[in-house]
Amino acid sequence: MSEISSDRPRARRRQTAEVALPPRSHRYRSLRRPFTPWQIFSQDQVESLHNAALDLLETSGVKVLSERAIGQYRAAGCEVETDTAMVRIDRALVAQAMAAAPKSISLRARGEHRSVILDEQSLTFGPVSGPPNVALADGGRRPGRLQDYADGIRLCQSFDVIHLLGSFAEPQDVPVEVRQLEMLHAQLTLSDKVPHVYCRGSLQVRDCFEQIRIAYGLSEDEFRNTPCTYTIINTNSPRVLDAPMAEGIMDFAAAGQVQMITPFTLAGAMAPVTIAGALMLAHAETLAGLVLAQLTRAGAPVVYGSFTSNVDLRSGSPAFGTPEYVHAQIGAGQMARYVGLPWRSSGATASNLPDAQSAYESQMSLWGALVGGANFVLHGAGWLEGGLSSSFEKFILDIEQLQMLAELCSPVGASTADFAADAISEAGPGGHFFGTQHTMARFRDAFYAPFVSDWRNHGTWLRDGAQSATDRAGKICEDVLARFTPPTMETEVAEALLAFKQRRTEEGGAAPMS
Repeated sequence: MSEISSDRPRARRRQTAEVALPPRSHRYRSLRRPFTPWQIFSQDQVESLHNAALDLLETSGVKVLSERAIGQYRAAGCEVETDTAMVRIDRALVAQAMAAAPKSISLRARGEHRSVILDEQSLTFGPVSGPPNVALADGGRRPGRLQDYADGIRLCQSFDVIHLLGSFAEPQDVPVEVRQLEMLHAQLTLSDKVPHVYCRGSLQVRDCFEQIRIAYGLSEDEFRNTPCTYTIINTNSPRVLDAPMAEGIMDFAAAGQVQMITPFTLAGAMAPVTIAGALMLAHAETLAGLVLAQLTRAGAPVVYGSFTSNVDLRSGSPAFGTPEYVHAQIGAGQMARYVGLPWRSSGATASNLPDAQSAYESQMSLWGALVGGANFVLHGAGWLEGGLSSSFEKFILDIEQLQMLAELCSPVGASTADFAADAISEAGPGGHFFGTQHTMARFRDAFYAPFVSDWRNHGTWLRDGAQSATDRAGKICEDVLARFTPPTMETEVAEALLAFKQRRTEEGGAAPMS
């Protein structure tokens, strides 16, 4: 992260013949996961779960609430019950879809250095996306505003560990007919990272695609062959693919843009109470969406999404960051790799405040994504209240965690110089290493330097106001926003974008599909 500089005290460098190492990078732009993913299922169990999902699709099917999508399935030979809208999908069709979908996806950003690759070894992060509210520092909350949304984009742009954009908080002060125009305009002018688009009807999606095409300077044909935006497709579990999501699958597939098909399954509520049962249902729903995407356009880029957790069976409330959530993440990662698709997971917490509960639940969620082999982690920063609120303070706290995880992707040196035999001799028995040549050549970037954590002693901390981590995060957030400078955009492109937004707003925009 280049915007927050370390205030680590400077020390005089000793004269030494040893060449200092290059500075530690905090840009975190192209992370590759070095760890072998964990497993909770054997290979036989993975295949059994997959086959159970195929059986479910063939015998029971999914309910599809889009006539256009039903037509696609029917034309491919699927059995369709007209009166119930149930579609039964043959396993051979699923196999064809799995074979057609790309295993690696390149997402082009407006800033070329911000482009992203999603494949089996990639590790990328996105912010909280979709809450209608913004959590306040005093524990209250209010409806999200366009200013909050824009500030969320500014924060995303300011930290390199955020790779793809998202909807920080829904701007409730903007009419839904033109909301997508304002949101995407903010993304494209305040950031040069990969933008996010909602699927709320083909007319809205069409407007968003046109905005992106203008910002990127692409012709219609170039846009269809250049993945440069993404959306989240949420099925309505259990086994319903509603009209906006079905239309979104087809619209994004036809345009060659990335869709992350993500059933939202809560074990004990919208899914079986067992983790295997919840994962099997989610797997079947994902495969149904994958088939529709590939029927629309063979080779359409699809990411295997998962968002399976459990509920509190005493109250029915969703729970996140639980052991069950981690188990579900690891299992979903196995299923994604079996299908051969990049895998999207999430960071989440049910806490209402950026407090200790939010910290340990978010950390559990992030660890589940990391050890499960996630390639993209949405809601990685700023999520509160089970996704009903976003928090600026929590965003900063989460960035600290994400940067620590990103550091784990760096290789650990094991050369002769790293063994430091000369430094051990120089320090001598009972000595210390602060002043050795080995330390002096490396002290500036030997370790990760946190920007939220306070490592000072109690007296110094007390004299400086006794601030909590949340207090410090709030001040850091204010500082980052105050010093924010948007990425450059050519004048004619900016003018064309603004003119399009204004024209479509004057025309009334587009109502979301019900």
